[in-house]
Amino acid sequence: MKKDLLSIADLPEADVYQLLEEARRRKTDRRFTRELEGRTMGMIFQKPSTRTSVSFAVAIAELGGVSLSMNAQDLQMKRGESVSDTARVLSRYVSVIMIRANKHSDVEELARYATVPVINGLTDKEHPCQVLSDLLTAFESLRLAKLKDLKGLRVAYVGDGNNVAQSWMLAAGLLGFQLVISCPEGYDPEKEYVRKASSLCEKSGGQVVFERNPHAAVADASVIYTDVWASMGKEDESAHRKQVFMPYQVNEALLRRARGNAVVMHCLPAHRDEEIAGSVLDGPQSVVFDQAENRLHVQKAVLLNCLK
Repeated sequence: MKKDLLSIADLPEADVYQLLEEARRRKTDRRFTRELEGRTMGMIFQKPSTRTSVSFAVAIAELGGVSLSMNAQDLQMKRGESVSDTARVLSRYVSVIMIRANKHSDVEELARYATVPVINGLTDKEHPCQVLSDLLTAFESLRLAKLKDLKGLRVAYVGDGNNVAQSWMLAAGLLGFQLVISCPEGYDPEKEYVRKASSLCEKSGGQVVFERNPHAAVADASVIYTDVWASMGKEDESAHRKQVFMPYQVNEALLRRARGNAVVMHCLPAHRDEEIAGSVLDGPQSVVFDQAENRLHVQKAVLLNCLK
């Protein structure tokens, strides 16, 4: 069976740890290898990308393979070719498809009809590769003894209940740690993801709770996470969202409410002095650029898991 990665919830708990361990190994031993020689990755971009596009392209190159970047505007999909037909055609050419899509349903349809593995590089619903990188960063920056110590995390996610928040919810349910979500009323994660996370938590002992007050949410947190207030496709709401979300800015005052050794995360790109104060982004507790680097090492692990 082909191995797709559409959601972090697709992975058994043991596979998450295996991916993170492989990423750690690749980060320590940064050598070019030939494991994926002769393999080609097709990358479809319906949304702009910096970290996803570069990290995946470099990852497969350092494993001996090649990548092909395809802007959705240049594909026949722009002229109405179906996702299913695109999947069938690309499967005849490439070894794996990574897609950064507007709609999660498009990724699911692509995976349904492709005969090669499909990797979710971001959708409106989830961002699994990002959260895998975040978990690796948490492990490293908090100097945990072993990967399974991630189970003891208390993570506070402050801001918009978007795709990244929803992937964090699934991760908390899968690995069994505590996640506190703090969003303004009306901007919570989708109920479907609340249900999915709750079901996973019942099995793992994890906890996903909601707290409107961001200062209460970060109390005793070891990780404070935020993201842009207006995700791609919602730019027309930016002015209104700035007013609604300003009390949720990750700033020095908020950071003082967390643990003294807490780290601050942001998946980037950041709007400085909006969702996060510039002084915090550049401060000693920020690990945002470590997160960005870890995308490369995690992408290697993901590609190897899909193709070997």
